[in-house]
Amino acid sequence: MAIFEDVDITDFDEIMEAEFNKNNTVILKFGSELCDACYALESELEDLAEEDENISVLLIDCNESPDLAENFDVVQVPTMIIYKNKNTPIFRTKNVMLSQDIEKIIKEVS
Repeated sequence: MAIFEDVDITDFDEIMEAEFNKNNTVILKFGSELCDACYALESELEDLAEEDENISVLLIDCNESPDLAENFDVVQVPTMIIYKNKNTPIFRTKNVMLSQDIEKIIKEVS
């Protein structure tokens, strides 16, 4: 399980590269401190990461890291992007999802 909180543009590339080198699925969760839906999604992602050691979750606060949010075209929070490799996302949503539904998406691509 790997959950990285408050990831910003200065450490983003390094963390992503390290997690892909471990062959982990990387989930980016873009949110905001004042967003209830962001906390709900974060809770589901924490449950998922606890169950599967090959999933890493990077929590990015759009207010603290607007450049990173802009790089990923995030215009609404929460936004979740799932990567199986560093070049291509396998899934993107602006909605809260249950951990079991996220897990199904990841397994379908595996």
